[in-house]
Parts: sequence; structure tokens; C-alpha cells
Amino acid sequence: MPEFLTDFWSHVETVWNMAFFGFSAGRIILAFLILFLSYALRRFIASVFVVWLQKLTARTATKFDDAIVRALEKPMALAPIAFGVFLAARTLGMGEDGLLLADRIVQTLIAIVLFWSLARLVDPLASIFTSRRGNLTETIVSWFRQALRIFFMFAGAAAILQVWGIPILPILASFSLLSVAIALGAQDLFKNLIAGATILMERRFSVGEWVKVEGVVEGTVERINFRSTEIRRFDKAPVQVPNAVFSDSAVTNFSRMTHRRIYWMIGLEYRTTVDQLREIRDGIEAYVAGNDDFAPASEASMFVRIDSFADSSINMMLYCFTRTTNWGEWLEIKEKLACRIIEIVKGAGAGFAFPSQSVYIEQLPKGAEVFKPEGMAARDAGSGNG
Repeated sequence: MPEFLTDFWSHVETVWNMAFFGFSAGRIILAFLILFLSYALRRFIASVFVVWLQKLTARTATKFDDAIVRALEKPMALAPIAFGVFLAARTLGMGEDGLLLADRIVQTLIAIVLFWSLARLVDPLASIFTSRRGNLTETIVSWFRQALRIFFMFAGAAAILQVWGIPILPILASFSLLSVAIALGAQDLFKNLIAGATILMERRFSVGEWVKVEGVVEGTVERINFRSTEIRRFDKAPVQVPNAVFSDSAVTNFSRMTHRRIYWMIGLEYRTTVDQLREIRDGIEAYVAGNDDFAPASEASMFVRIDSFADSSINMMLYCFTRTTNWGEWLEIKEKLACRIIEIVKGAGAGFAFPSQSVYIEQLPKGAEVFKPEGMAARDAGSGNG
């Protein structure tokens, strides 16, 4: 080898072995190369390896494995960085204290990968319970999913604190004292949490159902949260109702009606004869009993009866139930029923009553003496003389 190349190489070796902060330049360069390669491997996992896994799982009939790959995509991309930090620390030739610090960083990254993966796997696992939940409602599964995520996050934080030598028990003890203080000032919060669990266990209502709490709210349930339930009123305004309200109040669930009721008082004129009343009654009863839109008497009560004598009408009561509980269909059935009742009443030659008053004027018999007060009689006499 020529002498000038030998001299040049000696300079390279000098710089390579030159110490910076206690580490040779060569080791620092190698450590940076390892970190760079680990980052490149992270990109490879994210763009190539995961795509290959997704194509592989797409061939299977189940969607569960696809969901697992999607859930583990981001945590898997962090694993090469932990391995790269581990190799870079060994390459630098750190001392005992430096290796301890590097190992703690690596263990921290591993804990993040592990518990992050577990937290992201909650959704695919919860999908199994959703499809086979049996007695578990979708809201209960959602709460269970959130609770698992919180648990894994807490467990991951505890593991990281343990890695760095921070004791957990004193922190938990301080939290317990703090929780007592919070509990004293947050009784309503815990009351709402317990009420929310009671709602789910008793299945008073579910998302999408139409409920009513007298004097509070009426609308469609959109979301059942830990502390409150979101109700969408029929004017499309959302209302957040504390769960304790549903626990302490009577809740009407219209979505669980088996039938929908029609209760009318049909006012007929007083001049309607008994035969006309019977004809109207029988006509309405025959229409309701023979129409498939209405529930038969064997399923739900059905009455058409002359009920009472009001101030201006003879009231005929119609009490029946429709098979459908859909509000729009129910309105359409009521409209057809009203038109048919009008036809029946007119066909019987009767009419509908409306609020009215009768004034009776009687004439005095012939020859009867009209009584006039004394002052009025004198006044009439004076006007006659004039």
C-alpha cells in the first residue's frame, strides 16, 4: 500500500478512536447507524410486513384475525426501536450506570409495546362478545371495553414506574386518601355511576328506544354513558340526563309497547235516536273487528259503547289497539278510522255534536196580569199623560 494511503488511514483510525464524552467516534457512529436501521425496520414493518399479514389474513373466512393485525400494527412498529436502543447501548460500550439507564429505557419501551398491544386488542376481543353476547347488551360490552382499556393503561403505567424503581404502594396510598376526599364531594357522581349500572343490568331501555320521564324529558336514547344518558328530543335537541334521574323516576319505554292504543270519545247529537246509536255502534265495531290493522279482542281490549251524557252530546267511547307500534303507521290507521266513522255516522242519518246552549222562551197565558213595581207603574202613567 502506498505510504500516503497508509498515512491517511492512520488519520481515519485516529478520528475513529477519538473519544467524545467518553465514547469513541466509531462506536457513536455505529450506535447511530443501529438506531437508524431500527427506525428503517420500523417503517418496513409498517409498510411491508403488516401489509403482507393483512393479505394473508384476508384469505381466511373470519374477520377476527384481520382485526388483530390492524390492532397490533402500531405497537409492532415500536418494537424494533426498543431492540435498536438495546443494541446501540451495547455498541457504545457504556459503563454499568449507562447500561442500567439504557436497560430501563428498553424495558420502558417493551412495557409500552406490551400494554399498548393489549389495550388495542380489546376491540377485537369485544367484537366476539358483541356477536355472541347473549344476555349482554351492546352498552354493557362498550362499558366493559372501556374498563379493560383503563385497566391496561393503569397496569402499563404501574409497570413503567416499577422499571424506574418508583414504589407503587405509596402512590396508591396517597391516591386512596385523595379518593376519600373526592368521594365526599362527589357523591352525586358515584350515585349516577351506580344508577347507570342499574339501568344496564335491569335493561330499562337501550340505545335507539323512545323513552319518557314525566316532567323531565321525552325522546330517543342515543348514548348511555357512565354518568349520564344522552336523549335526543323530537325537536332534535340533545339532552344530557343524569342516570340517577332514571333510577329515581318512573320511565315509560314506548318502544317496547306490544300494541298502540286509540281512545276516543265520539260526541253525537242529542236528537240521535236509539236505533241510530245502535247502528253507529255496530258499524264502528264491525269495522275495527274486521280490519287487520287492529288487534282482536283476544290480544287486546276492544270496546265500542255508549258511555255518557255530556252537556252537549251523547258520548260514544271507542277503545281499541293497533297491531303496529310505529308512530307514522299508527297515524295513518287513525286517519282511515276517522274517515270511516264519519261515513258511518252520516250513513245512519245522525250528526256530530258541538258545544251549544238552548234558550227556552215561554209566553204568558192570555188574561194574566203583569206585575210591575210601584215606581215603574207611576213612570208609565206619567209618560201616558204627556
